[in-house]
Amino acid sequence: MSDAPIRKATAAGRWETVPVHEYKPEGSAPFRDVTRQVLFSRPELACEWRYFEVAAGGHSTLERHEHVHGVMILNGRGACLVGQEVRSVGPHDLVEIAPHTWHQFRATEAGPLGFLCLVNVERDRPALPDEADLEALRADPRVAAFIRV
Repeated sequence: MSDAPIRKATAAGRWETVPVHEYKPEGSAPFRDVTRQVLFSRPELACEWRYFEVAAGGHSTLERHEHVHGVMILNGRGACLVGQEVRSVGPHDLVEIAPHTWHQFRATEAGPLGFLCLVNVERDRPALPDEADLEALRADPRVAAFIRV
């Protein structure tokens, strides 16, 4: 993380001195074409502001965890699953993900979906769905058509 008080945007979804990382280690969980950047992290605040970018046609991992987080769509369009609800999302939409709630983000085929995510620095590891979880999620045809695992 840079000590600079201002990190200028260099392009859509890119900032000076902010490295682009893998979303997760390859093979650790199902996802497609996602990157992660830590934009702001201060120990005294105990939170991180992160930017994720899902490439066109890509998706994040279907997961849930104990911690809550807030997501603000910064650019692009896509859809998200939160619990049993699938919703279209676009710039400036705010998504609240409650503890233990299944969630997944997908970008449209037309372009990337970029979003800011606010979470605690210290947080639990995500849980992936088992077969019983997937069966319960797939009981709703709209959710079944949306999820990628």
